[in-house]
Amino acid sequence: MTRRTERINDLLREEIAELIRRDVKDPRMGGLVSILEVQVSPDLRNAKVYVSVLGSDEEKASTLVALAAAAHFIQRQLGKRLTIRRTPELSFLADETIEEGTRIMSLLDEALGNDSASTL
Repeated sequence: MTRRTERINDLLREEIAELIRRDVKDPRMGGLVSILEVQVSPDLRNAKVYVSVLGSDEEKASTLVALAAAAHFIQRQLGKRLTIRRTPELSFLADETIEEGTRIMSLLDEALGNDSASTL
């Protein structure tokens, strides 16, 4: 990945997060939405937006549906805000790394808690 692509990924991540926070008013958006990463293709035609939603499974599913519906709006707003030649087509994907990390930490805490209780 080139330095230019990395800069565009970071810029898109920041702008998309700001647009979702301030401008996307969809009642299907539930839970806490975080944009974790954006990966733009080398030709800048497509961008994968990895999203983490803290909430129930229903909130996660409805939030992804709302983001898919708002993708063209967000893309148009990015075109107005950014000075890049081509605004990529956005696709929103669920990223479960935060939930997976939380689950692993709770398992470790449980294992360490059970170990210390058995040694007493």
